[in-house]
Amino acid sequence: MESSSARPGGSTRREATRQRLYEAAVTLIAEQGFSATTVDEIAERAGVAKGTVYYNFASKSVLFEELLRHGVGLLAASLREAAERTARAGGDSTAALDAMIRAGLVFIDRYPAFTQLYVAELWRTNRAWQSTLMIVRQEAVAVVEGVLHEGMANGELSARTDVQLTASALVGMVLVAALDWQAFQPERSLDDVHAALSLLLHGRFGGRD
Repeated sequence: MESSSARPGGSTRREATRQRLYEAAVTLIAEQGFSATTVDEIAERAGVAKGTVYYNFASKSVLFEELLRHGVGLLAASLREAAERTARAGGDSTAALDAMIRAGLVFIDRYPAFTQLYVAELWRTNRAWQSTLMIVRQEAVAVVEGVLHEGMANGELSARTDVQLTASALVGMVLVAALDWQAFQPERSLDDVHAALSLLLHGRFGGRD
C-alpha cells in the first residue's frame, strides 16, 4: 500500500519504513491471522530489525490499528478524488456515485489482502481497535453521504433517500461484490464488475420523484 504523502529527509525514510511494515503486516495477517502473526515475522517480512517495528509502533496491536487508519484513509481519498473529478467534468450526483464505485473496485483490486482484513474486522466486536475501526469506516462512508446530500439538495436524487443507510449500503455493496469477484469469479474483468454494479446504481437512483 503506497503512502499518501512524502516528506523530505528522515521523515521520508520513516514513511518508507512504515510502508514496508504495513505491507508485511497486512500480508502475514491475511495469511495466518492476527494472533498467529508475530512481530518477529513482520520485521523479517519487511526486511527490518525487530527494534524498528517498536520504534515506529508501540505494539503489534498499534501497528494494526494504524494499518486500518492508513488503508481506509487511502480508500476515502480515492472515493473523494473520483467524486471531485466527476464534478469538475460536469457530471451529476449519480455519475459521481458511479465513479466512486469504480474507484472502490480499483482500490480493492489493488489491495485485496487489506480489504479482506478490513471486512473481517468489521464483524468482530472484541478488538482493542474497534472504536478506531468505526471512526475510519465513517470516514469512507461520509464521502458517499456528501454526494447523496448534494444530489438530494439539487433535485437529482429522491428526497426520500435515507442518506446514512444508502451510503453504507453502497460502500458495503462494493466491498462484498469485489471480494466475491476476486474469490469466486476471477475470470471477470474490473470493467465487467463495474458495469454490473453500475446497473444496480442506475436502477435505484436513475429517476427523480
